[in-house]
Amino acid sequence: QVQVVESGGGLVQPGGSLRLSCTASGIRLDDYFVNWYRIIPDERRLRVATISGSGTDTYYPDPTKGRFTVSRDSAKSEVTLQMNNLKPEDAGIYFCNPYRGNSNYWGQGTQVTVSS
Repeated sequence: QVQVVESGGGLVQPGGSLRLSCTASGIRLDDYFVNWYRIIPDERRLRVATISGSGTDTYYPDPTKGRFTVSRDSAKSEVTLQMNNLKPEDAGIYFCNPYRGNSNYWGQGTQVTVSS
């Protein structure tokens, strides 16, 4: 059984930083592209970053470009999302989504709150 676990969320002031972590059991994370999504109260799902299985290719939409960095640590089988200069609109539940072809996995998410 595949289990995806996100961690690292919390409360941070505007302008602050958080580092989210994604680990998985039951799959080899390096074999998967990994998306990070933010789910906001109206349940819209917004992609904030993507990293390829090799880690050489990344994607950021304009709202997170220059502030968020996604990376892999193959030794730890972990994907991290470093979020800097956080804004109130970055708040939400963050999900890690390993995917490959028709295989799609989701964790329970980690809450990020940005407030003074």
